[in-house]
Amino acid sequence: MGLSDILSDRAVKAQVVADCALLIDDQVASKGGFGGMALKTTYGVVKGVSSGYIPGAIERVLPEVLKSLDPLWAEGEQAGDPVAYLMQHQARTADVILGVTDRRIAMTDNGLVRSSYNKLRQSVIGDVESAVPGLAKIFGRYSVVVS
Repeated sequence: MGLSDILSDRAVKAQVVADCALLIDDQVASKGGFGGMALKTTYGVVKGVSSGYIPGAIERVLPEVLKSLDPLWAEGEQAGDPVAYLMQHQARTADVILGVTDRRIAMTDNGLVRSSYNKLRQSVIGDVESAVPGLAKIFGRYSVVVS
């Protein structure tokens, strides 16, 4: 079973989206200092686009992210623990995720979202890497549900 198969069940997909939105909220809230303030402000602007923008964006990008992560997940399954594998390969996992979001942002018609993303793109690499363990655990939890 591929990682992207967790989206085949509507209820599971909705829960994955909700858990990912909470993970992002927690990651942003935990940031301190000037950079954290800038991230929180930009995130607030993006969330202000509409109340469901973040979950909607996650739902739109999640299939492509999971499909792109499928090869890493498969490597992890061969190694015996795909969740641990993604955690051990945080930089690689983050690079795959950011590659997907880069492609998606390049195609958006929303100039505010695009400019906000582009302003913070370089500074969020570490943030995405630090979110990988939580994300891997979410994927692991739901991959068991649909197995």
